[in-house]
Amino acid sequence: MDICKHDQFCGGCVYQGMPYNEQLALKEKEVIKLMEDKDVHSEKIEPIEGSPIQYRYRNKMEYTFGDLVKDGPMTLGMHKKGNFMSVVTVDDCQLVHEDFNIILDCTINFCKEYTKYHKRAHKGMMRNLIVRAGIHTKEILVNVVTTSELGFDEEKFVDIISSLKLENEVVGILRTINDNVADAVKCEKLKILKGRDYYMEEIMGLDFKVSAFSFFQTNVIAVEKLYSEALELIDDYRDKNVFDLFCGTGTITQTLALKAAQVTGIEIIPEAVEAAKENAKLNNLENCQFICGDVFKVLRELNKKPDIIVVDPPRMGIGEKALDLIIKYDVKQLIYISCNPKTLFDNLYYLSYHNYKLKYLKPFDNFPNTKHTECIALLEK
Repeated sequence: MDICKHDQFCGGCVYQGMPYNEQLALKEKEVIKLMEDKDVHSEKIEPIEGSPIQYRYRNKMEYTFGDLVKDGPMTLGMHKKGNFMSVVTVDDCQLVHEDFNIILDCTINFCKEYTKYHKRAHKGMMRNLIVRAGIHTKEILVNVVTTSELGFDEEKFVDIISSLKLENEVVGILRTINDNVADAVKCEKLKILKGRDYYMEEIMGLDFKVSAFSFFQTNVIAVEKLYSEALELIDDYRDKNVFDLFCGTGTITQTLALKAAQVTGIEIIPEAVEAAKENAKLNNLENCQFICGDVFKVLRELNKKPDIIVVDPPRMGIGEKALDLIIKYDVKQLIYISCNPKTLFDNLYYLSYHNYKLKYLKPFDNFPNTKHTECIALLEK
């Protein structure tokens, strides 16, 4: 594809215009350098795995209402590169399906008669637009986020979104009320204007119900490859007890449950845990247990002992106290899935001092054109 017309201002795609093989080489080099800097050694390092698709892969976008220049016309899109107060309308983004761009363009044209929310004055109505889609199911959720200020014509908004000619099907049109002063999407009240408040997705042969604010992997096609390869690294988890730590909505947990005797998923976000429980029922999996809470606190109180542990922590990695509890289980194999190589190698360095050897490392580019890289690592006692 050509260089995105938003490249001058939008800070999303730092490698925009660079040939994909060069992007992969650069990311692989960055991972190896981080590894060397942290004095971490692996018996085997695989070349970076590229994404099956380099464009139109994102299944979620959280757009912000604002302006590009102070008191200028309303914009809807991403924060400007180097200037968080300015917002660039990204109505031709190449990372999302064209339906997203059509919905964005329609929404900003409809909302120009309303006031944009001012972050410093904490006044105004329009705050965000969230679009989510099922890549395999072709279902779309449209969620407009406003303050509780009166006057938003919900019926008319439903009519214009419903009338759009899209390739995917809009299965839910929502309005989220957010009066919180924090510059983040907070759901104080969720109104279903039409349809339902979730979409369906399929990953690795399992069905997932993804609600309006559930965390879900952004590049579904690429993450299926990553998860499959990560689980293949385990010698044998058939009839074993497995812990899936930082499990999110339980994608890996449920995949493990197809073979394992029992899988325990631990996650701190209540909405994600509820979604995981619901999805396990949807897939008729009775050998999954999901516990809501901080991983360190839950492990400290849990009486079970796992045979294998899988971890997929947030960008900040795993704290030393939680790592100490993981180490005490003395499992033979530990699978580490990481969205931040820097904190991954911090944790691997710590684990190496507790008799865990890094046997295998492989980077994955699940976010082409951006700076982000994921990795899978196999550690053995």
